Amino acid sequence: MIHFDPQGLTLADLLTIARQDVPADFSPKALQRIDEGHRLLVKLAAEGTPIYGVNTGLGAAVDTPLAPVQASIPLGRAVGVGRLANRQELRAITAVRLAGLAQGRSGISLAAAQALLDLLNSGVEPEVPLLGSLGESDLAPLAHLSLALAVPLTGKDGLALVSANAASVGLGALLVAEAQRALEALLAALALSCEGYRANLSPFQPWASRLRPAPGQTEQSAALLRLLAAGELADGPRRLQDPLSFRCATVVQGAAQQALHQLHALIELELRSGADNPALISEEALVLATANFDSTHLALAAEGLGLALSRVAACSAERIAKLLSPASSDLPRFLITQPGHVGMAALQRTSSALVAEIGHLANPLPAVSVPVADRVEDYAGQALAVVDKTRRLVERVVWLASIELIVAAQAVDLRGTLRLGQGTGQIHAEVRSQVAHLDQDRSGSVDVLALGRFISTHGFSAASAATTAGRSPTRC
Repeated sequence: MIHFDPQGLTLADLLTIARQDVPADFSPKALQRIDEGHRLLVKLAAEGTPIYGVNTGLGAAVDTPLAPVQASIPLGRAVGVGRLANRQELRAITAVRLAGLAQGRSGISLAAAQALLDLLNSGVEPEVPLLGSLGESDLAPLAHLSLALAVPLTGKDGLALVSANAASVGLGALLVAEAQRALEALLAALALSCEGYRANLSPFQPWASRLRPAPGQTEQSAALLRLLAAGELADGPRRLQDPLSFRCATVVQGAAQQALHQLHALIELELRSGADNPALISEEALVLATANFDSTHLALAAEGLGLALSRVAACSAERIAKLLSPASSDLPRFLITQPGHVGMAALQRTSSALVAEIGHLANPLPAVSVPVADRVEDYAGQALAVVDKTRRLVERVVWLASIELIVAAQAVDLRGTLRLGQGTGQIHAEVRSQVAHLDQDRSGSVDVLALGRFISTHGFSAASAATTAGRSPTRC
């Protein structure tokens, strides 16, 4: 059982709720805070205090002294289109909104808050389309979610249910976990490529990052060396210096890991914060207009992650090309020994197509959007759209990592008898548990998709352990 509390929710707890169907409840402190906020709302409204969305209109109609019908607020804003949120996404979105309500700043009634909690625990999956939010509260997706509640909405209930960026934060939390697994797969692929290429490990030695400690470089280099430890590679590199896609790999992947850490930190900030407008602060008997619904910081962090992953993807595709080239790898062309067979050549086309799509998805969304609400809402953070495009980017990165792993495992096989590192030996075995050695042509698509599913579901335990070793507890 996970408890929603004013202290906030951790990313780990949110992922447990979303992925494992673990039930949740409000802590006694959260129930007290929710009730205090609602009582303050009722008191101030009875005294005639102007409260946005309670005794005034919404958006451009804020100057209209007319109490909106709370049930109409979700109904009129259920205007989403596009793909529907899946079960994990629905649970993540709902849990994020419940974490926000547990702050006790929304003014929502206990009945409405409990109804949303009951929806989470029931396992019901409302149809929630994900296109329609501008990132200044995820009004459309939260409105669709709220339509599933069978409880009268009073006071500020309707506004409290939709006025938050719970979809951006919920999907952002899932993105953090998916990107972490993708980066671990890329680390595994790099390590196995080093084995197959017989790379020079000099650029990854501790002194290299001491001389210029770029963000993340030290950690990624150490993780790579842990995977290669106890192998023979350090004793016999083929070249004095390798191509940059090998030499610079831990610098590039370290930068991507730092971008991921930034997004992770901002997601956890949101999970322990109140983003309601207006906010009810019971200890001060204050109703406060805020702009805490703005999502610019989340959008920029997700954009940064996408840009960083596109750099890692470019290196991965180049390593694939080098392994397939006999002039670079000293291995059979396209890593096949049977005359007349294509071998792994066609997989390079797929990797090239993936890098092109990744590069496209890494392009930032425009900062300027069409103003809405009679130009009152004349700026938009666009976090949900950025998070969703970065999710698609990460999906393609996982497929690219799968291709590199398949190619690197084939290269290792063709090297003959090698003493692999403890970690790379385990990675090679896990790749081979999903994809057989290629001795004659077959559908490479089946192999890539099978390994991609393995990465998304299980990941590489050796790469995860190597990445986690020595990591700060606050990092993902």
